[in-house]
Amino acid sequence: MPVSIFNPPALPHGTLRVTPIGGLGEIGRNMTTYEFDGKLLIVDCGVLFPEENQPGVDLILPDFSPIRDRLDDVLGIVLTHGHEDHIGAVPYLLRMRQDIPLIGSTLTLALIEAKLKEHRIKPYTLNVSEGQHEKLGPFELEFIAVNHSIPDALAVALTTPAGVVLHTGDFKMDQLPLDDRITDLRAFARLGEAGVDLFLPDSTNADVPGFTPNERDIGPVLEAVIAKAPRRVIVASFSSHVHRVQQVLDAAAANDRKVVLMGRSMVRNMGIAADLGFLKVPNGVLMDAKKAADMPDNRLVYMSTGSQGEPMAVLARMANMEHQIEVGKGDTVILASSLIPGNENAVYRVINGLMKLGANVVHKANAKVHVSGHAAAGELLYCYNILKPKNVLPVHGEYRHLVANANLAIQTGVPEENTIIAEDGTVIDLRDGVASVVGQLDLGYVYVDGSSVGEITDADLKDRRILAEEGFISIFVAVDAQTGKVIVGPEIQSRGFAEDEKVFDAVIPLVLKALTDAAENGTRDTHSFAQVVRRTVGRWVNTQHRRRPMIVPVVIEA
Repeated sequence: MPVSIFNPPALPHGTLRVTPIGGLGEIGRNMTTYEFDGKLLIVDCGVLFPEENQPGVDLILPDFSPIRDRLDDVLGIVLTHGHEDHIGAVPYLLRMRQDIPLIGSTLTLALIEAKLKEHRIKPYTLNVSEGQHEKLGPFELEFIAVNHSIPDALAVALTTPAGVVLHTGDFKMDQLPLDDRITDLRAFARLGEAGVDLFLPDSTNADVPGFTPNERDIGPVLEAVIAKAPRRVIVASFSSHVHRVQQVLDAAAANDRKVVLMGRSMVRNMGIAADLGFLKVPNGVLMDAKKAADMPDNRLVYMSTGSQGEPMAVLARMANMEHQIEVGKGDTVILASSLIPGNENAVYRVINGLMKLGANVVHKANAKVHVSGHAAAGELLYCYNILKPKNVLPVHGEYRHLVANANLAIQTGVPEENTIIAEDGTVIDLRDGVASVVGQLDLGYVYVDGSSVGEITDADLKDRRILAEEGFISIFVAVDAQTGKVIVGPEIQSRGFAEDEKVFDAVIPLVLKALTDAAENGTRDTHSFAQVVRRTVGRWVNTQHRRRPMIVPVVIEA
């Protein structure tokens, strides 16, 4: 059902306006703006990774258009944790105004500062920790510890005269986390007692019944898989998944193996985590990639990026035999992450490629080598019962996840009319404990393609898909400027359509006849002749070959 676009009214005094810019209906691009009395606060600013139907795209950003002309009103960007889908778009926003303060935990700020350094941006930062209170203009902020698949994650409670909002970021309720830092349900309970007017919970696992398994369950499985591996072990995970890397380091040390970190982002992020004490590196377990060539294969573990099948990541290059590490028989590859929706085909393509090379591939479907970092339905029910929120706006998830999360809220007693299933750009106003949808902005995807940002359109992507799937046909024709008679051509060339150009012999007479008829009817301009060529060749290709290639006619006057 298409979204009905309508502009919100002017924000009334004493009302909090909440606008999800990204992260609703998708896993990524998380970004929400809060506005009160003319001042803006942003929570998270992440990227979305492209799918197969977006060829050539490197990243997808939130649409900054609602705040582009109001950057001076932005008091700060609160970053809940250091994953790319929550911090990856910060450099692109700071290009527009570099002195917007970034507020986050120690690890989160360290990760974004390293990223910003590559963009030659030195940010203004405010380091916060759980239990800390800060005031930014009309916003009173309280930061609350939450457990996730990266250390130092925070939820944030925002208080204004319009009410109290709790924004969880990504979280789960692992009761035995590797870093002993649990989600602070006591703080949740305290907020619930005082009254939460609007709750924005993580929805990613809302349709998964029960509870997310403990992170500690993974360690023994990894240790056992590595113990049985006859040759090298290659573990693929997200480059910021500190807990998973910790378990791989521990499992490798237990099996007297060395670990080599592969991939620029993996090396950078784990170096930061180790320097800050969030990653405990066993003595002597890490090894430089150059020295690994002298080690026996059964003493090595490679920790790489590429668990989502990204074409340029280390694992995909190994599967395509485009990496210095040549995967072969006896090697064991562990995909220690879950599938992000939309990446399934890319991941399975990498798995098949690795298995063709003789590797044993271990993944979530055949071994317990990953647990999610997101709360399942049982954990969310606990939150609703503890908080008793007046209104609920599920965030961070595809539409099915948002609906599942809203249904959980309703089951615990939140009135259905107080649960808002929104889209990117939905504008919600909160006043006197009532949350209402007051607008729907027309937001789109902003594509990063190489050094260009926002220059690639959906129409460009459609052309790329046609070129990739259907091929390309060019037709050159020269016509007499006075009579319209064909002097040269038609000369037809193609790419990705047919190996033998003789296949076009049948359409050349049709093009000549169509051009002759057009000339006899008074056509003289080259644009009209080009349209005639395009229609004629397009009909023939579709009728005879059931194909829809890109057709580029070139008609000149002679």
